[in-house]
Amino acid sequence: MKFISENLQRDVLVLTASRGVRAFAFSYLNIIFAIYLNQLGYSTMTVGLVISTAFASSAVLTAVWGFLSDRYGRKKILILLAALTIVSNTIYVLFSQLFFIFSAVMISNVGAGGTGGGGQGGGPFNPVEQALLAEKCTAENRNRIFSTNAFAGSIMGSLGALVAGLPQYLQERWGWQPILSYKPLFALTILLSVGLIFAYASIIEHHVPQKRETKISKQGGMLVTKISLLGLIDNLGSGLVGPLMSYWFFLRFGVELKSLGFMFFLSYFLAALSFLAAPMIARHIGVVRTMAFSHGAASLLNIILPLAPTFTVAAAITISRSFLAYLDNPLRSSFIMGVVKPEERGSAAGITTLSRQVPMAVSPTLAAYLMQSFSLNVPIFLGGFLQLVSDCAFYGLFRNVRPPEEQPSELQPATR
Repeated sequence: MKFISENLQRDVLVLTASRGVRAFAFSYLNIIFAIYLNQLGYSTMTVGLVISTAFASSAVLTAVWGFLSDRYGRKKILILLAALTIVSNTIYVLFSQLFFIFSAVMISNVGAGGTGGGGQGGGPFNPVEQALLAEKCTAENRNRIFSTNAFAGSIMGSLGALVAGLPQYLQERWGWQPILSYKPLFALTILLSVGLIFAYASIIEHHVPQKRETKISKQGGMLVTKISLLGLIDNLGSGLVGPLMSYWFFLRFGVELKSLGFMFFLSYFLAALSFLAAPMIARHIGVVRTMAFSHGAASLLNIILPLAPTFTVAAAITISRSFLAYLDNPLRSSFIMGVVKPEERGSAAGITTLSRQVPMAVSPTLAAYLMQSFSLNVPIFLGGFLQLVSDCAFYGLFRNVRPPEEQPSELQPATR
């Protein structure tokens, strides 16, 4: 029993460290990616189409990898995803033509991670990682482990945000050409992904392939369906704001990469603190209230962001918003993992993640169109409003729902 416990703890540490490395890389990539495309000479509409393609591919692959992970093993899928990240970033290093850029974003979904919460996106990695991490938890420690995992990702993401200033440093200090100065970041991602392959390979997984068609239970299915439908609305709004946030700052205030990197560093750091605070707040007021109230307040800050007269004020709003906006992330993942059966977790995480990515396959292009045809501020206003509607609906639907850890022990569903 002691040996098993030690292996579980080691695997949790490996998954948490891997999440941190992945967040570090996706953080700087998500900050610089739209600006890099702009430096290549592509229009705002083209930038929006590329990022929408990344989200569309991510949505499809998230469902596919989540489904396959339940049947063939989550560890194997994580290793494969790390290998695909190497392929994608090799393309970025070698090529700049639009055909290759579209190919690369479809392979590893750079640009589809969002810039919030420490570059915690990573597309298809998430549901597979969540399902594998849930195997190492109990109902009592699941919120804490998921929050710690998210905290590590955001802290490393904050450090990755500082690295986003590397292209500007290379240009100013060493006289590098603008396009070439971005290439080392893609090369660094390749190196980090090689390390991820070895890390995932060290994880112990006793996977039992499913011999029957796996169906999510009625109770879990209803919850997953409701969260998925709300996710469509929330992420239609989120996609109007998040993916092009660094690009919005770049166009609105003419901000240099170093300033953007420092702003997102502080933003991700506060997001990391929110991940630690989330389980403590949830114990006092409940998981559902914590998720709804914090994200609702963040949506209001999104609505007032375009009114900021200067970069300093806008940055202060963005940084403050981070604590509220990502408080719900580990709680939502833990909430879903606690309701469904262990053998269903990959599929459930894949479905809910898919529902959150499908609208984001459209909204970046819509945001780019609104920016180019009307005003830079219109998508920010509209996105914040849609997210607020989703937050209010979430509270209305789930205010009386209690996850397993909030129920009397004799009513908790078996998780093993």
